[in-house]
Amino acid sequence: MSRAARLIAIGRLKGGPEAALFEQHNARLRPPFAVTELPEARGSPAEIRRREGAALLATLPEAALVVALDLGGEAPTSEALAALAARWEGTGKPLCFLIGGAEGLDPAVLSRADHRLSLGPLTWPHFLVRGLLAEQWYRVQAIRSGHPYHRPWRP
Repeated sequence: MSRAARLIAIGRLKGGPEAALFEQHNARLRPPFAVTELPEARGSPAEIRRREGAALLATLPEAALVVALDLGGEAPTSEALAALAARWEGTGKPLCFLIGGAEGLDPAVLSRADHRLSLGPLTWPHFLVRGLLAEQWYRVQAIRSGHPYHRPWRP
């Protein structure tokens, strides 16, 4: 994993436990996520999703491989995510993870996504998802490099 994956998210992560969790794991990544934060939109839930979705899509680099963090997506094991990461890296495309705001992702974003990734069936606050993703991406790197951080015999 030589090129930094981009994390494009709605909302500015302020100081606090969510930011500390993300910073702790992002600092371990080699290379760390390149982070782009976009402002939260206002309006009805549908209008918020539409506006935030348009902002997310406008921020994507050309030919990006897009992974949308979505409750309805695939929830792979850490080992399966490591295999997906190898496949994604093999495309040579810039890898971008998209995290929506409190109203979720617009259907246009989900349509554009090459992959929909879920962190499980529970609903997580969008600011907490950043830290969970950074930890799993560090775990992916550990699995792929044979580092003992990941212990496959533990649940």
